[in-house]
Amino acid sequence: MPHKVLILGANGFIGSSLTHAILENTDWEVFGMDVAQHKLDDSLGHDRFTFVEGDITINREWIEYHVKKCDTVVTLVAIANPAQYVTDPLRVFELDFEANLSVVRQCVKYKKRLVHASTSEVYGMAPDAELREDTTNMVYGPIDRQRWIYACSKQLLDRVIYAHGIRDGLDYTLFRPFNWIGPKLDNVLEPKEGSSRLFTQFISNVIFQKPLQLVDGGHQSRSFTYIDDGIDCLMRIIENADGAASRRIFNIGNPANNVSVAELAHIIIEAFKDYPEYREHAENARVVAVSSGQYFGKYYQDIQTRVPSNRAAREHLGWVPRVDLQTAIRLTLDYHLAQKTCDLV
Repeated sequence: MPHKVLILGANGFIGSSLTHAILENTDWEVFGMDVAQHKLDDSLGHDRFTFVEGDITINREWIEYHVKKCDTVVTLVAIANPAQYVTDPLRVFELDFEANLSVVRQCVKYKKRLVHASTSEVYGMAPDAELREDTTNMVYGPIDRQRWIYACSKQLLDRVIYAHGIRDGLDYTLFRPFNWIGPKLDNVLEPKEGSSRLFTQFISNVIFQKPLQLVDGGHQSRSFTYIDDGIDCLMRIIENADGAASRRIFNIGNPANNVSVAELAHIIIEAFKDYPEYREHAENARVVAVSSGQYFGKYYQDIQTRVPSNRAAREHLGWVPRVDLQTAIRLTLDYHLAQKTCDLV
């Protein structure tokens, strides 16, 4: 009997890629919900995919019915944009914690397996050179730095899920993506500064010939992970062969792709030079330093380094990331620049 998977947040960056991978590589049936469907073009209409456009805070009966119906529930719904952490922190808490808590409780009630998207941000400003799921302490700033409401909401839900595993035997996996990049991450054709995550913001800046802004000089480092590597790990988690992923937490990241934000800006500019239409844009691109207060506002505080240990995923799932940063950037640009060409035709 085919596995039934419910994906909440199916139209997101991770959700759309996961849906496509499941339909392409398995005989599983997928049920999805999200507030839009524009990233699901390659999956809509598939005979094993049922999609409903809706909000998880409103369509509660549909969700409960499908939690009962499915074997595995994948929760991917969250506001994950630093600009919104400081401009609308209560909305972040309501969606990222409260709305997801309801789904967690249904998984407990109906004894369903839960695969929940945590975040690398739960580690906060931990000083460890390598962040580990089982030993790294989680360090946050003071209350007036409202950006931490995202990490706090995510961390608290991780703790609730873990506690349900202990008390109620909930079969869960928590996964923590480390700066996943690739096609469909954000809309790079939206020129508004701050509307996208760092990686796609830089791409958009080059396209629209705007300065690439390095918050606090861009000394912070991030470990970028290509979406296909991340989805490979997620598929192993959902398959859960011999229970290898049950009641575990996994970082999903590529420490080999760790670079500073300033280095990333220059790597992206160089990569654009391989695309004739944008070579002049790249040659004229400017990189400027701005303060975090200027860019995000007074409620922001940045994380200086974020390098994952992926030992747990390697040992329990046999997973290793394979795509290097240069290849990941090229594949991402190939996709987004092709989309722009289509829009111009």
